[in-house]
Amino acid sequence: MFFSSWNDLLRIVIIGVLSYLSLILMVRISGKRTLSKMNAFDFTVSVAVGSSFSTVILNKDITLAEGLTAFLVLIGMQYLLAWCASRSRRFRRVLQSSPELVYYQGQYVNRIMKKNRIDEHDIYQSVRSEGVTNMNEVYAVVLEPNGKLSVLQNAEVEDNSILEEAKPGHSFSE
Repeated sequence: MFFSSWNDLLRIVIIGVLSYLSLILMVRISGKRTLSKMNAFDFTVSVAVGSSFSTVILNKDITLAEGLTAFLVLIGMQYLLAWCASRSRRFRRVLQSSPELVYYQGQYVNRIMKKNRIDEHDIYQSVRSEGVTNMNEVYAVVLEPNGKLSVLQNAEVEDNSILEEAKPGHSFSE
C-alpha cells in the first residue's frame, strides 16, 4: 500500500521526465496560441492534457508512446481548431464566445451582466485596476472571450469601431 517496488518508482520518474519534456516540446512547437490567455476551448485542452499527463505517469498499462500520442492528438486538435477559427468567422463563433459590452457610455448593460454573473463591483474592480478613479472617465467595459474585463476610457476612444464586435443586437437600455 505504501510501497510496492523501486522499479515502479523508477518507471514514474523516467516516464514523468520524458513525458514532461515531450509535452513542453509539443507546446512550444504548437505556437503561442496554446499558451495564450485561456478561453473555454483552451481551458478544456489544458485540463485534458493534464489528465492525460497524470495517467501516463501513474498508469503502468499506458506506454510512453501511447501517452505521447495522446498529447500529440490533443495539441494537434487544439492547433487545427485554432487554425480553422483564425480563417473562418463562423467557425470561430462556434468555438469561442464573443466579447460583450457590460458598460457603455454611462450605462450598465444589465441583461449581459446577469447572463455572465457580473455585478457592478466586478466592473469597479476592473476600472480601478486600470487606474481610473471616476466612472465618468469610462467609455465602455467589455467582457472579453477569455473572461477579462477590458476598460476603454473616454480619452482613448476616437472611433468606437473597435466595439462593433461586442455591440451587435445589444440594447443598452435594459
